[in-house]
Amino acid sequence: MPGGKEMSVPVLDGNEAKAGHIISTTIGGKNGEPKQTVCYMAERVVGTGSFGTVFQAKCIETGETVAIKKVLQDRRYKNRELQLMRTMDHPNVVSLKHCFFSSTSRDDVFLNLVMEYVPETVYRVLEHYNNLHQSMPLIYVKLHTYQIFRGLAYMHTVAGISHRDLKPQNVLVDPLTHQVKICDFGSAKMLEVNVA
Repeated sequence: MPGGKEMSVPVLDGNEAKAGHIISTTIGGKNGEPKQTVCYMAERVVGTGSFGTVFQAKCIETGETVAIKKVLQDRRYKNRELQLMRTMDHPNVVSLKHCFFSSTSRDDVFLNLVMEYVPETVYRVLEHYNNLHQSMPLIYVKLHTYQIFRGLAYMHTVAGISHRDLKPQNVLVDPLTHQVKICDFGSAKMLEVNVA
């Protein structure tokens, strides 16, 4: 994980991604770190997929906006996303802040990945230009393409990870800085190296 920090992963009761819902969790407590309670207020759902829901939340203590991806832990499938995200630290890959588990009254267990928040996706940016009947300016096409390839090169060579679901919806863009970050590692796998 970036910064090498290990986080405690408590189990919480009932954690719905509804606007105004408060989520409280404890982080730290390993390697001599003090335990710290962190509370998030869910603001809105920003994405849904076949494996989970991503919602925008605000840290009550710091005011920082984060994205929380809530994924059902299905025992039939191996969820590699957490372990893969812990290994990556790159400007063009969305960063993991910490994680925690939550459960519902029906004993469903969810993994909650707290990540940096980036407000837009390449998909929505392209849709915006399409609605205006315009092409995206070439400088932005070049800038975004370069950063996507830079992130992929890091993932493949340094981290040894194949994304396996790269599409415009899984590439985040900050509209002010035009920084691009690859996200959604739910289908990703470690690359196997065959030495002959």
